[in-house]
Amino acid sequence: TQVAAVSVGIVDGEPRLDLCYEEDSRAEVDFNVVMTLEGRFVEVQGTGERGTFDKGQLDILLALAHRGIAQLFARQIEAIGAERLAELTGA
Repeated sequence: TQVAAVSVGIVDGEPRLDLCYEEDSRAEVDFNVVMTLEGRFVEVQGTGERGTFDKGQLDILLALAHRGIAQLFARQIEAIGAERLAELTGA
C-alpha cells in the first residue's frame, strides 16, 4: 500500500505542518506521523520539546498530519499515475 509521512508541531503557539529545520529546532511540540493510504498509522512519534500538550492539541496535530498525508498521496498518484502505482503496491 502507499505510505507517506509528515512532521507536525506547535511553533509559536500555532499548529504547523511540515516543519522546516528552523521551525523544528524551536518547536514547543514536535511529531512525526506515518500513515497508509487506508488511514492506518505506521508510526506516531511525538514529544513536548519545550512544553507540554493536551489531548485537544494532539487531535489537532493528528488531523493536520492526516490532511498533509492525503495531499502527499494525491501527488504520488499524480506523479506516478494510478495504474502504475497500483502495480507497484499490488493493489
